[in-house]
Amino acid sequence: MSKKPIVSAVLLIGIGIVFGIALVSTFDTGGIGSVFAANKEIGAKNPPITLSPQVQAINDAFTSASKTVNATVVNIKVITESKAVNKDLRDLFRFFGGPEDAPGGGGEEREMPKQEGAGSGVIISTDGYIITNNHVVDEAKEDGITVILSDKKEYKAKLIGKDPLTDLAVIKVEANNLPVAHIGNSDEVAIGEMVIAVGNPLGLNSTVTSGIVSAIGRGALGLNRDRYAVENFIQTDAAINPGNSGGGLFNLRGSLIGINSAIATRTGGYMGYGFAIPSNLMKAVALDIIEDGKVDRGYIGISLRPVDEVSAKSLKLDKVIGALVDDIIKDSPAEKAGIEPGDVILELDGKPVNSSNDLQSLVAQRRAGDKVNLKIWRDGKSITKSVTLKKRDDDKMASNDEGVTGSANTTEDNSNGTVSFKDLGFTINPLSEKNKTDLEVEKGVFVSKVEPYSVAGQRGLSSGIAIVKADKQEITKTGQIKKLLKDRQGEVVILQIKTKDRFGLVFLEIPKQ
Repeated sequence: MSKKPIVSAVLLIGIGIVFGIALVSTFDTGGIGSVFAANKEIGAKNPPITLSPQVQAINDAFTSASKTVNATVVNIKVITESKAVNKDLRDLFRFFGGPEDAPGGGGEEREMPKQEGAGSGVIISTDGYIITNNHVVDEAKEDGITVILSDKKEYKAKLIGKDPLTDLAVIKVEANNLPVAHIGNSDEVAIGEMVIAVGNPLGLNSTVTSGIVSAIGRGALGLNRDRYAVENFIQTDAAINPGNSGGGLFNLRGSLIGINSAIATRTGGYMGYGFAIPSNLMKAVALDIIEDGKVDRGYIGISLRPVDEVSAKSLKLDKVIGALVDDIIKDSPAEKAGIEPGDVILELDGKPVNSSNDLQSLVAQRRAGDKVNLKIWRDGKSITKSVTLKKRDDDKMASNDEGVTGSANTTEDNSNGTVSFKDLGFTINPLSEKNKTDLEVEKGVFVSKVEPYSVAGQRGLSSGIAIVKADKQEITKTGQIKKLLKDRQGEVVILQIKTKDRFGLVFLEIPKQ
């Protein structure tokens, strides 16, 4: 083999190496390197702001809490049975299990084929128990619930039990050593507290949003049409959307303080406020369901209404506080304990009752057979009543006013004709036999007319009902009401009314002439 080609090859390799070194060196001198900008700096060298230790601590708290709790929140896929779906999106307050999953009111219903819904859940035990909303899994077909963990593992889930009155349900997957949420004390939640909401909105898995607690004890949203439904929500401005249902609301300690359940909306999507079921109520319901597949909830047997300024004045309360008893169910624990319409419940077992929502939530955490002590405001003083709770199914609605105190002939006016109260805006007549039959009453007077926007109408009086008592005294003639209202100018009169279905109270402030 000739040496000449070898020498030529070595020479070429050497030239290549030298050229390569020269080429690389041009990157440092702005030649070809300037085209590729390998060492060109863009942007400022340092951030313009140095976070204070306090702000950095808050930032770290959000990131740490988000990272910690994310693994405890799951995605739930549900195959539903064919059902009639309400398409009306006009309701202000809505459940948000999925874009078409929320029950609404007043819209046209149409039959839908089997479809897939989506929601969220929170792991509450290492062996696979998961809490979610009832409306997420309520229509699930058998073997139609799939749980997807944050690490993408999938499991078929079994429905253990559900509680429509609180909109909670428990499902279970066959797994062990799962990450579990720490359940906080929702009684300690404060307005203004920073929180994060974790769920799977709009198909976006493991989404974390932040905000504050904007209100507590929020109720009377009308989400559930059952008169015994429990609505005592934590309100938050953390962004939550369809698919967040059943997900967790956590504080910055990483503790679960609520289960996201509903939003305030006119569009079906987020408009600023969401509502979560408090963790204490969730825990009580979940333990009952896990134990025997259903909720053995205690029941007092009363209808409630809010205390307002007028009723507080009438009842001589210093503050607008408590839960006002509007009606008593016949043969209920409340009737047996001597609770009366017009009583204001201020405490249950030492825990303050600021509203009817508070009382509903506290009772919902007790079981049938439990004895509770109620602090009650009656006739300008506090008294205590002990009530033994029992199952709601054992009770029936009262069909008369037995058990309510009072006596006949509260005034001396025995006239019994048509009487109009122009200043108050309503008219009464004697009860006809038809009125008595329709309203299922024996005594009282009939409200034949209530003017729109009148004082009486604004206070809750309506036509077609009976007034059976005034300030706990039986009414048999219209003249009694006429004299009573004349004598009580500048004061508040408590009227007990009767519709076909129930009794109730109206607090009517009588203007001075």
